Amino acid sequence: MSAKQITMQPNKRIALVAHDNKKQDLVEWAKFNRDLLAHHEVFATGTTGEMLERELGFEIIKLQSGPLGGDQQIGAMIVDDTINFLIFFWDPLEPMPHDPDVKALLRMAAVWNIPIACNRASADFMISSPLMDSEYNRLVPDYDGYRKRKIPVPEAMHKSAKASESK
Repeated sequence: MSAKQITMQPNKRIALVAHDNKKQDLVEWAKFNRDLLAHHEVFATGTTGEMLERELGFEIIKLQSGPLGGDQQIGAMIVDDTINFLIFFWDPLEPMPHDPDVKALLRMAAVWNIPIACNRASADFMISSPLMDSEYNRLVPDYDGYRKRKIPVPEAMHKSAKASESK
């Protein structure tokens, strides 16, 4: 599959997400990196966004809580190139009732080749990268061929359509 280039501007649009057991870790990380985050556009799900805005003192674009659709909102924003950076402190030891939503979010981040940090160490390396404050051309598979592919009609559907036409 060929690739196309999507340019990320110097001011990134960052989504910050954290499971309940990781919210305080994310807040502490964000406070430590406040000056680096402040000139970017920051999005967050539900309670995490409220906590971050209170602690950081700048506007956070708040979405729904993760289990209420916030993870899906962020996934859709990744597809639309509204979000181009994901920091998601997830708890690998706690089962989550909305685990399929979390997997879908991480899948969208991988499909659209955006940077993802899932813990403090990876978030520290990413936020301090020289690429963070510069334009970056990310390569994304060119999905136009996939979108335009011919979808085979199952034989049963084909027979059903012919039966409807003969009536």
